[in-house]
Amino acid sequence: MTGTPSPRSILITGAGSGIGRATARAFLAAGWRVALMGRRAAALQETAAGAPALILPGDVGIAGDVDAAFARLAADWGRLDVLFNNAGIALPGRPIDEIAVEDWLTLCQTNITGMFLCARAAFGLMRRQGPQGGRIINNGSISAHAPRPGSAPYTMSKHAVTGLTKTLALDGRRFGIACGQIDIGNAATDMAAAFPKGVPQADGSLRAEPVFDLDHVAAAVLHMASLPADTNIPFLTIMARDMPWLGRG
Repeated sequence: MTGTPSPRSILITGAGSGIGRATARAFLAAGWRVALMGRRAAALQETAAGAPALILPGDVGIAGDVDAAFARLAADWGRLDVLFNNAGIALPGRPIDEIAVEDWLTLCQTNITGMFLCARAAFGLMRRQGPQGGRIINNGSISAHAPRPGSAPYTMSKHAVTGLTKTLALDGRRFGIACGQIDIGNAATDMAAAFPKGVPQADGSLRAEPVFDLDHVAAAVLHMASLPADTNIPFLTIMARDMPWLGRG
């Protein structure tokens, strides 16, 4: 007699707000086992809203925090099917010579080092677990294709994420690990709160830009995560229909 198989599992970083929170709630509603990682335990609890999520407080940019979170997940669940490598931050727009080195390093610790550390831990767990395999979904950005004015640190970091995605998609093949990236434009997060009021454009003007509901991002990530093991979406772009990205320049 065989028991009922366990629900599929996902770890979501940056789960205390924004895209991470919306995605976590979508996966919980879909019946997945969901682990939430972020700096603020109270915010993670708010995301869970009473659901039986695995709460993993920690900073993705600190190796010890990441190792502890994945060790706890492995001990509690035994395996991880999907990592949504989502945590990221941005800086106010300004020319590169006006950006403090300390701010650059802070952004890199989350957007580059944090992505690397979490992908590294997930890859190792997925490689060792039985049955072997899993999926990593990195949160990129439309800025990985076209920058906004004054966005050198953020844009550089998202190009780094694209390099990570391509490499993991290749290296993961022999271990049954897929890797894809979702590039998001103008989702209605706190980071995009100013967009409907007006943001700088490439021609020097200030123009309002549309945003779209976070639930559509969550649905897209759920779709990517639910694909069969032999199928992958390497890159998916989701954006507000009328945002000026395709006309930047």
